Amino acid sequence: MKNIPLPDIYCPKNPVVNQLSRIMRISIFLLFFCAFSLMAENSHSQNARVTINRNNVQLESILSEIESQTDYLFIYKEDVDVKARKSIRVSGKPVAEVLNNLLAGSSIRYKMEGNHIILTRNEVSATQQQQVTGIVTDASGEPLIGVTVMLKGASQGTVTDANGKFSITAKPGDLLIVSYIGYNSQEIKLKDMKPLHIALSEDIELLDEVVVIGYGSVSKKELTSAVSHVSSKDMLKIGNGNPAMQIQGKVPGVNIDNTASADPNGWPNIQIRGVGSRTAGLGPLIVIDGIPGGSLDNVNENDIESIDVLKDGAASAIYGTRGSNGVIVITTKKGSADGNIHTFYSGFVNIATPITELETLSADEFRQQKRGDDYGANTNWFNEITKVGVSHSHTLQITGGNAKNNYKGTVDVKNSEGIDLRSDKKEVGARLSFNHTGKSELYNISVNVAPRTMKYNNSDYGVFWTALTVNPTIPVMDPEQPYKYYKLTGWDTYNPVETLKLDQSGGEKKILNWDGTFKLNLFPLLCKDKSHYLTTQITIAQQIIDTDAFFFRPSTSTHAEQSGFKGEASRKYEKSKQESLEWLANYMFDKGDHHLKVMGGYSYQYFVNSGFNAENKDFASDLLSYNNLGSGTYNSAAIGRLGMGSYKNDSKLIAFFGRISYNWADKYFATFSLRHEGSSKFGVNNKWGSFPAVSAGWRISEENFMKDIRWIDELKIRGDFGITGNQDFANYTSLTTMASYDLNYYKGQYIKGWSFANNPNPNVKWEKGKNWNVGIDFNLFKNRFYGSFNYYYRQQADLLGTYSVALPPNGAPQTFVNVGTMKNAGIEIDLNWNAVRNKNVDYTIGVIGSTSNNRFVSFSDQTYKGNSYYWMGSFPTYPGNPGPLQRIEEGERIGNFYTFKYSGVDEAGGWLIYSKNGDVVPIDKGVDEDKRVVGNGLPKFTMSMSHSLRYKDFDMTLFFRGNFGFQIYDVHNLYYGLQSAAPNTNVLKTAYKENSAITTGKNVHNSYFVHNGDFVKLDVATLGYNWNIGSKWLEKVRFYFTARNLFTISGYKGLDMDAFAVNGMEPGVPSSKTSFYPSSRQYLIGVQLNF
Repeated sequence: MKNIPLPDIYCPKNPVVNQLSRIMRISIFLLFFCAFSLMAENSHSQNARVTINRNNVQLESILSEIESQTDYLFIYKEDVDVKARKSIRVSGKPVAEVLNNLLAGSSIRYKMEGNHIILTRNEVSATQQQQVTGIVTDASGEPLIGVTVMLKGASQGTVTDANGKFSITAKPGDLLIVSYIGYNSQEIKLKDMKPLHIALSEDIELLDEVVVIGYGSVSKKELTSAVSHVSSKDMLKIGNGNPAMQIQGKVPGVNIDNTASADPNGWPNIQIRGVGSRTAGLGPLIVIDGIPGGSLDNVNENDIESIDVLKDGAASAIYGTRGSNGVIVITTKKGSADGNIHTFYSGFVNIATPITELETLSADEFRQQKRGDDYGANTNWFNEITKVGVSHSHTLQITGGNAKNNYKGTVDVKNSEGIDLRSDKKEVGARLSFNHTGKSELYNISVNVAPRTMKYNNSDYGVFWTALTVNPTIPVMDPEQPYKYYKLTGWDTYNPVETLKLDQSGGEKKILNWDGTFKLNLFPLLCKDKSHYLTTQITIAQQIIDTDAFFFRPSTSTHAEQSGFKGEASRKYEKSKQESLEWLANYMFDKGDHHLKVMGGYSYQYFVNSGFNAENKDFASDLLSYNNLGSGTYNSAAIGRLGMGSYKNDSKLIAFFGRISYNWADKYFATFSLRHEGSSKFGVNNKWGSFPAVSAGWRISEENFMKDIRWIDELKIRGDFGITGNQDFANYTSLTTMASYDLNYYKGQYIKGWSFANNPNPNVKWEKGKNWNVGIDFNLFKNRFYGSFNYYYRQQADLLGTYSVALPPNGAPQTFVNVGTMKNAGIEIDLNWNAVRNKNVDYTIGVIGSTSNNRFVSFSDQTYKGNSYYWMGSFPTYPGNPGPLQRIEEGERIGNFYTFKYSGVDEAGGWLIYSKNGDVVPIDKGVDEDKRVVGNGLPKFTMSMSHSLRYKDFDMTLFFRGNFGFQIYDVHNLYYGLQSAAPNTNVLKTAYKENSAITTGKNVHNSYFVHNGDFVKLDVATLGYNWNIGSKWLEKVRFYFTARNLFTISGYKGLDMDAFAVNGMEPGVPSSKTSFYPSSRQYLIGVQLNF
């Protein structure tokens, strides 16, 4: 057949004709679209369906809800009682069916005419109805609030009030259905109109909580991996400025270090199941409302619905290269769907008082011991730089809506003060969420927005070690110049009061998180078989964090004078942005004993970090502080001195993932998942990796042979295996990068030099974790005693580290490579006992505990030969030079103190140690071969215990926490507890008490400073009162008083045990070595209001 070209008139090339043609096509499309829309609308009016979930609201409100979901309009006269209170729960039901149920047994009748529904009053029915009253309680006789009482087949009902009482219109012969979440429903046939007393029994199956896992959720009975679930009701019912602290002691295997709890800008360190890397990050992945990579900085504890901790490989492998350190999944609260508006307020005032734990010589004692010159003052430097920190927090939360459209808004304002003179933080944050479901439940749209602004002033931990060493006879202010601070002399010693009061160090941090999800329910379109369920959804999200920091030291500062500068200032701006796109599809088949779930998805994330910093000195005036860096003359005084820098780096993650779960008869469970992920951080030879996981569970309690064992309510064994990864290391390590170095003068000009910053390594990849876990979950003695046991083993291979290489052929002397292996194994227990449970008293005891055996296996492979051990960081060099203390070694546990073994002191008061042959020698004769393992800072066992007691409307919680089987290193006695400290400096009182025999011994590492670290402390004690007011203005009030850090039982007399880190590579030593932030005792008064 011959091809014949169309005439030009059918292929217009003229732009005007093209535009007209486009307009005509669009117009025709819109015409047909409108026509079909009208036809669909007419059909919808005749077959309109509604979804309503309303409890104890006026009939008028329910009618308005029907009008909002359909095109119907209700018409009625004044004699129709639309103020009667009704309750109804329907999903996707026709309007006629809903009205039949809603109005059944009432005096109202309806008639449909087109889009109008006419309501009339039936006089005969009205005379047949009577009011039935009653009270609903639990098995112990305690009134239950909010129980639904409905007429069977009528969807007409009410809810119980604050005293458990109800009233409903009915007639003899009607059936009442009484239902309440967590209790077995009852059907009661009315024989007469006498008041009813109804007692409901608990339904354990309904109490089976939903646990959020990666990209989905399951019930506890389905769970086949090690996931700890903490719901909002299980969290400490107290105000707390940090969400992480809400799970401290609640989850076995999770250690939370908070070495400076009273510092408002401090942040706890979270570690799950020990150390998993040598150089890469150790913190868990944070997932907030399904978005990986979230920040706990931007979460208000009052917004949290639940926290789920994914601890083993099978649970966290779905997150691939970010799952090795565990995953913390936070689910926030959403809008209410009962048609009512709920308002909640939570506020507290916290008072933190500093604790003096390291006592130095007083001025009189200093003079008595002739430690130095006498300047005539009596200064307690610790008291001069500390104060009582007063903080307050206020949260207002409003939720509302219905099953189709609901919303939640939270606004919080916090003002936190530290216990030093300078640190504070003022923040304002919000979290807004909106959820919309289509009328036919075909689609769902949800949006979350969370902005936050924080303005802060930093503490300076160095002032506290300065306060330990400054001569106490020196005054704070100069007597000869009362307006100036006294100038201290000595190496790196400055007036600590002046540092906190004159130096400005702080900044402003802004966070903006937002995400939006569109979910499509496919099976109403493709299949109406309710055994099948298929949805797909797409989520986009963004997180932006801006930090603008500053520092300024005025020219009037004695520190500036000693440095020789007329003022110093700097600014630093940093921005991090994370963008996410995730697509998910979920299929579920549920029929008979067969339950199948299939999930598949795609994830794309882009990360970019940038920053700029500038500094200058020597300003003509202090007036503009850090706001006019260009006016300083220091940078321009030397050729090539720029005083500025900037950076930018980025990375991408792309992943395909899926999971298949099957259970038969809620008895046998199996799950398989796989994530295939690529990262731009990896070398070209290892861009992609696969992370499979498999788990299985068996509910033995469901077997027939277990039915006669009445004291076992639930018994399940489970096991799993998963491969995870860790890619928390710097960008571009696989590439050759260049770096600049100092200016060089060449041929009359200064030239900036450039050279290799690192060697390329196309084989750089993720650190690989192999994880095994077996566990048992149980409920015994009518669910009064319940808990779980887990045994885990984790081997982390391909550890990243820097290794020496030959020059040439390499451009740099070291290369970043995957070499080395470490392992960890342990047992976790979680036990709970409802000791007393009756009408007036509830008493529950909870105990969690875990063991850890974290050790390195190897630092070498076939290509790269490493050392058998590596020293950790050295200690500060003043006074003396103690050097490093801890080292990591093949075959040894993390945290070993490797130093000389103390044997006593000589006649001159100097150190004596044991040599490698067991001989006693002076410490200055000791060599490295004489050093040995003298202790370990990693606890072998951690535990916590909670006691929760309720008596009527009063409640009390006691929370104990402890670590066992480890040692701590007394750094502060090493530096400040010896008489040999530098002249004219103060020392601890222990120098002339416990350490009095050591008169000439210097601060050299040895086992004398190793102490047993075992401790138990009463961490939190709370007393509360709950007042159920039940008025139309105020529903409930809770008052509470909390005290923190009340007492510690320990053999060590020094800093609070929390000052010694137990996480990371150097456990058992204060995180900042010689510097520290004092511990505090905190008292909190709070109130919570439900409107």
